[in-house]
Parts: sequence; structure tokens; C-alpha cells
Amino acid sequence: MILIKIGGSVFSDKRGEPENFDTETVMRIAGEIAEFYPNEEFIVVHGGGSFGHYHASEHAIREGLSGEWESDRRKKIGFSLTHQSMLRANASFIEVFLSQNLPAFSVSTSSIFLTERGEIVYADIEVIEKLLELDFIPILFGDVSVDVAQGIDILSGDQIMAYLTKMLKPKKVIFLMDVDGIYDGKPGEGSLIQELAREEVPALLERLHCTASGTDVTGGICNKLRKAHEMAYYSEVWFVNGKVPGRLSGAIRGDGFGTRLR
Repeated sequence: MILIKIGGSVFSDKRGEPENFDTETVMRIAGEIAEFYPNEEFIVVHGGGSFGHYHASEHAIREGLSGEWESDRRKKIGFSLTHQSMLRANASFIEVFLSQNLPAFSVSTSSIFLTERGEIVYADIEVIEKLLELDFIPILFGDVSVDVAQGIDILSGDQIMAYLTKMLKPKKVIFLMDVDGIYDGKPGEGSLIQELAREEVPALLERLHCTASGTDVTGGICNKLRKAHEMAYYSEVWFVNGKVPGRLSGAIRGDGFGTRLR
């Protein structure tokens, strides 16, 4: 089984109009998956792109509920708006995959995951396992979450990837990004790392100035690297450019261009 994360910057322009969707790129990605299906099983997780982030930020969902009625009422509206926006993104993915004769099936993340202060504490993944047995392609997404400590929170696609990797142990995990892989420095400034051993990740995080407080000067790669460090216990992890035709296919075959972590 192969687990694929389609980053928001791959299928959407985060700086563009709200809820813009790059159908052409997603169509090509689905086509590359179709080359290997049904001989390979796939789970797809996609990010938010220009969809959920606006409402999540506008309503400060990450801060949780305060206990003050009027403030919480507005946050609950924002919570629902964020989820509905992500459902629209997911529906666009499903439509494209179906057009490529791929039996994609939407799995609403917030319906099967519970968090505690942003960390996953429970997930009912039996439905995902059953969908795989039936040769469906489950498509999940970064979403809001019901949080047992603070009422509401955000659950990122990267967290979902890490959890599913630990539980399902896919033979390969592939992150599709808008850069060629992991760089030893800022993308475009440092050199691309094509092979990375798991034990080398902590030192790389230090060189990239990834601090415990979350400061990230490398275009958002710090958290991905931390999660990939966890995932490499169980699976081979690839970072490739989802904007370039053939890069996903190469990672699936194992001879692709990008960064391989193992």
C-alpha cells in the first residue's frame, strides 16, 4: 500500500482567489496513480491550499473554545465553515479521480479522528482498511477536529499521514510538494538532498534552524521533516515535486527524482 500526500501548494494557489483548484495538475496526478492501480493500493491525503485556511485563521480555530458564549458561538460557525470549505476541496478531488476511472471515496477526517490539544488520540480507521480491501482509493484531508481538551482544533494532513503510517505501515509514503524535495537550506538556496538516512534528520533540523517553538524559515518544511522522521520507522518516505510530470510515478517505482528518506 502506498500513502500519498498532495500538498495544498500543489493543487491550489494559496495567494490566489479563495477556493481555487488546479484541475489540470490533479488530473495528471490521478493519471499517474492510474498507471499503477489496481496492482498497488493507494490512500490519498490532501492539504487545504486556498480552501480551509481562511476561515480557520479568521476564527482562530487553533485557540479552541474559551467558555464565553458569544465568542464560542462565532468560533463554532467558523469551525463549520472551515469544514465545509474542505469538503468542497475534497469533492473536487473525488470528481477528478472518478473521471480517470479511479474508484476514489471521500473519508471525512473530522468524523473519524479525535484530538487532544492538536494531537491525535483516537481514530476509527476500520472503514479505511475495509475500503482498501474493496479496492477503493480513500481520500482524506486536513480538516477541523473535535478536541477533547479544548473543544475544537485543526488536524493537519501531515499529522494524518504520520498516524496512518504508524497504524497501517505502508511500503511507501510520498509527499507531493511544489519544490523538488528536501534542501540543505532554504529551497532555491541550499542543495537538494537526494538520499537521507533517518538518523541524519535531527542534525538537519538543527542546520535548518527548526526550533522547538515552531520557528520555520525554510518554507514550512520543518514540521514535515519531524513527521517524516517518525514515519521512517515504518516506511520509506519520499519528497517529490508534484508540479512536475512523472515525479510521482518515479517515486512509486522507486527510481524517481527527489528526496528519499529511509
